[in-house]
Amino acid sequence: MKIEVFYIDGCPNHAPTVERIKAMLQDLEVAGELVESVVDDSATVAALRFLGSPTVQINGIDVEPSARTSNQFGYMCRTYANGPSQEGIPSRQLIRAAMMEACK
Repeated sequence: MKIEVFYIDGCPNHAPTVERIKAMLQDLEVAGELVESVVDDSATVAALRFLGSPTVQINGIDVEPSARTSNQFGYMCRTYANGPSQEGIPSRQLIRAAMMEACK
């Protein structure tokens, strides 16, 4: 499985997201290639379908199912739904579900 974390330079949620992904890989005992890439221009934003920083994709698919059809790309911060609230990093449950989906 290839896990990509796309982020803008200086994003405070980049490192916590990477740590959460690493912990989930360890918890699930699955192998995955983790790639971190800076997004720094509008051409890259469109090409990657970048929904804000950080954006996490597993095997090229966004971890957040509701965002997979979004076209609200941009050079901005991103939030993820976690129950009734929004957070700057994807929840453990969201990452786990995306990893399990990728393993099928």
